[in-house]
Amino acid sequence: MISKHSQSGRTQRGVTMVGLLFWAIVIGFAGYVAVRVLPTVNEYTTIQSAVDKIAAAPPATVGDIRAAFDRQKEIEYSITSISGKDLEITKENDRVVIAFAYDKEVPIAGPVYILLKYEGRSK
Repeated sequence: MISKHSQSGRTQRGVTMVGLLFWAIVIGFAGYVAVRVLPTVNEYTTIQSAVDKIAAAPPATVGDIRAAFDRQKEIEYSITSISGKDLEITKENDRVVIAFAYDKEVPIAGPVYILLKYEGRSK
């Protein structure tokens, strides 16, 4: 005979099949979104480094800065969202400041998109 005490002291623990399926879907979706978004983050960091490089050794004119960015764009294959004409070039305290801003739509599924807004300026 099994005592009443030993049966009530045990509780089952673990993950149910529905719970496991739910977390698999959540983690899978998060991974899918990350795979779709990471190339745009890479493009942003590439643009930021190109702008910093150009601002560190500023050419003489605004046209030269735009041309230098377009040359850098030809070298860096990942820059597709902006060109030299999209740069805002100003001068602050005898220092050239290059700023940029753009939007990137990342398709997820069918009519569902994620809108990412990127902006930056030279250091």
